[in-house]
Amino acid sequence: MVAVRPGDAETALARRDPGKSVVLIFGPDTGLVHERAQGLVRRAVPDAHDPFALVRLEGDDISSDPRRLIDETSTIGLFGGERVVWVRAGSRNIVPALQPVLAGRCDALVVVEAGDLKKGAPLRALCENAPNALAIACYADSDRDLSRLVDSMMAEAGLAIDRDARDLLVSLIGGDRLASRGEIAKLILYAQGQQRVSLEDVRTIVGDASALALDDVVDSALAGETREAMAALAKALGAATRPDAVLGSLLRALTALHPMALAVAAGASPDQVVGSARPPVHFSRKAKLEKALRALDPDRCLKALLAVDDAVLAARRNAPLAPAICERVVLQVAQQAGRGRR
Repeated sequence: MVAVRPGDAETALARRDPGKSVVLIFGPDTGLVHERAQGLVRRAVPDAHDPFALVRLEGDDISSDPRRLIDETSTIGLFGGERVVWVRAGSRNIVPALQPVLAGRCDALVVVEAGDLKKGAPLRALCENAPNALAIACYADSDRDLSRLVDSMMAEAGLAIDRDARDLLVSLIGGDRLASRGEIAKLILYAQGQQRVSLEDVRTIVGDASALALDDVVDSALAGETREAMAALAKALGAATRPDAVLGSLLRALTALHPMALAVAAGASPDQVVGSARPPVHFSRKAKLEKALRALDPDRCLKALLAVDDAVLAARRNAPLAPAICERVVLQVAQQAGRGRR
């Protein structure tokens, strides 16, 4: 059985056994699947524009004409060297086309790019059980993978990145390698002319900037930092964030904060409560959340929660006054937390 573990994928592709004539690359991370297939093809074919060395086929085409694949793999390149057939699997079954390639001698390399294949799927099972094939699964990048990707792309661009900026960047990307590369490339373009990428650069340009702006408003208000909360609110509203979205975010935060405040009142320390929170609190927000737990006891937290709940309803009923309502209640919560700070 020749199935490659996800952690060994890069090594297996970089040191491919020439006896493996078919390489199936599949998985839910379509960006990573394509990137690995493209990298394997580039290592095998110096000139990707040479039609005698590289042939691209659609899986749906060879499923209707299975002989097409064996014909292409049997063709000898005009100038010698390894010939590559790059197949993008579609919705139709290509197993009948691959079976004769795996059954006999094949001097070409067949790279098959496929989507998420469950264990036991015919195409995956065929390649996992063939001695002259590799099956490589591509799953979402881990934080370590993303950190390596960030460092690699930054180094190629001649940039360094601060540790806290990298940690925040890693938390905002992932899920699809192609999308992650796009976000990092956008950040690199923004940072041209600088030597280092800072935390503020990441907050400004990557991911959902409006969500980060909401976090700033909420965290500062709950921590009793009135000036910071009002400045963050002005920035959020200036970026066309709806007042009811700000209030809704503040309401959810207070709802989550209340049981934490009860735990602190029962004798737990704020850092213990924050450290054991589920889902985990992002590192960049821990300090202000601990500050909020020192500022808001359960009674103050509940009072603030009810005030914000009333403000949400008022803002939705009277849209023209919503910015003023939002500003008033954010100020009220921040001042209340400031008075309770100990």
